Amino acid sequence: MAFPQYATTAAGQLRVWRGGGGPDLVVLPGLTVAASTRARALTEALPGWTITVVELPGIGGSAGLWADSLDGLAERIAEALAILGIGPAVLLAHDLTGPLAVALARAVSTPPAAVLLAGADAARGWSGQGIRPPSLAPRQDGGHLLALWTHIRDRHLLNPAIPHLPAFDGPAIPGDADLNEAVVAASVAPERYEALWSLCAAGPWSGAAVEEIAGEGLATRLASLRGALPDAGALPPTRPFADPAALWCDHVDTPAGRVHLRRAGGGGRPLLVFQTGGGSAAPFAPVIRKLAERRRVIAPDYLGNGWSDKPDRPASIEALATDALAVADALGLERFDLWGSHTGALVALEILLRRPERVGRAVLEAPVFVSGGFLDDVLRHYFPPLVPDRWGRHLVQAWNWRRDMFLYWPWYRVERAAARRLGLPEAGDLHAFTVGLLQSGAHYDRAYRAAFEYDTAARIGQATRPMMICSGADDMLADSLDHARGLAPAGTLVTLTPATVWWPRQRADAVAETLRMYEDFLEG
Repeated sequence: MAFPQYATTAAGQLRVWRGGGGPDLVVLPGLTVAASTRARALTEALPGWTITVVELPGIGGSAGLWADSLDGLAERIAEALAILGIGPAVLLAHDLTGPLAVALARAVSTPPAAVLLAGADAARGWSGQGIRPPSLAPRQDGGHLLALWTHIRDRHLLNPAIPHLPAFDGPAIPGDADLNEAVVAASVAPERYEALWSLCAAGPWSGAAVEEIAGEGLATRLASLRGALPDAGALPPTRPFADPAALWCDHVDTPAGRVHLRRAGGGGRPLLVFQTGGGSAAPFAPVIRKLAERRRVIAPDYLGNGWSDKPDRPASIEALATDALAVADALGLERFDLWGSHTGALVALEILLRRPERVGRAVLEAPVFVSGGFLDDVLRHYFPPLVPDRWGRHLVQAWNWRRDMFLYWPWYRVERAAARRLGLPEAGDLHAFTVGLLQSGAHYDRAYRAAFEYDTAARIGQATRPMMICSGADDMLADSLDHARGLAPAGTLVTLTPATVWWPRQRADAVAETLRMYEDFLEG
């Protein structure tokens, strides 16, 4: 079992995956296997070691941490390891990260007990053959995601030295799920993955202290080193940036699983921000940052979504509200405000109804009101399965599903009468929406379904705390305001806002005015 943890440095956050027990083994996972996958495999294969797999700068949860040279990247990693309290250790690198390991061995304050390199032959083959990723800049047709998938998959399938032939030996070819983990992590910032590959491929493949390891040699060599190293200590809690306005990521453990959080702000009454159904809370960064100017803001990814754990269980708004209250309890939040959009509006409503004594005020953006024949139609057609497929067909499906959502309501009704006025996002924005969806994987539809199945009409009239129910004019659920005017308790503020601030192509002045409306209401 391996779990994720962040280290907050001056330049950004580095995510690591941690498992096992015993002396420290710090791992650079290579560029074709996800850090999470590598951590699970090594924790199982190497009992007696504390495995810390670095999610490399530019990838996954470390995507915001970057430098333009191997030495700069090594300094970023070394700073993070020091913050995590990792001292004497063995350093293990895989394939193309060998040159980065050489630089890291120079950068850490305590020299590694040994620097080991697995997969050196593959790395030399790729470098010698000039293997590089194609351009991974986001494209409107989503073709860059398929190119990334093919690039990573081919590194496992093809002979590194003779790349038109399959490889007849080497590690086991990863299954579709593990391949998908690698691609989704690399796709968070695909152009940085492309740059990282080039930096590593151009680096030196050997150093005086680097030992190349193959097969069973790794366990044997580690056994010879174990007695010379102390056992690892516990990792410290993740800390915020020095600037309280800066958004930072964290995790909290709840009875149902480990929940990923985006956080910002310092004083003031805490605010919990709840996302829509399908992806992560990442698109809500503008809401988090602005509202954190006056308060502490916490935005969890639902369990089953984004970077939170994915327990195999059915989802309901009631269950998501229970999870959210568990997050509040784990953080020691006695009283708080709520902001939620679509699915998140219903989670906020359910919390407000269940624990009104803990809630100050709540903003509900476009709560979901769906019933009758339309509900049946949505539940039948709205949720295509997104199961990893060896040829990457699920990437094409995810991309075009997110794309069509901006064109039609509902997305599967591709006809003139169903066209929306919102328009397509820029390719980079559409990429970010799709990656959030892919991070949720096969569980992506559960929170979505929960929103459509919740009886909002029966519940909203029972609220006893101040609510602002709002929607941007172009929101597909803007008619929720008509329902709310007839059902919400007297005194509820029901209003149209100038923008849906987490959507692309919104006017800056409209976004600013909408955020001001949120602030004014929450301040009371």
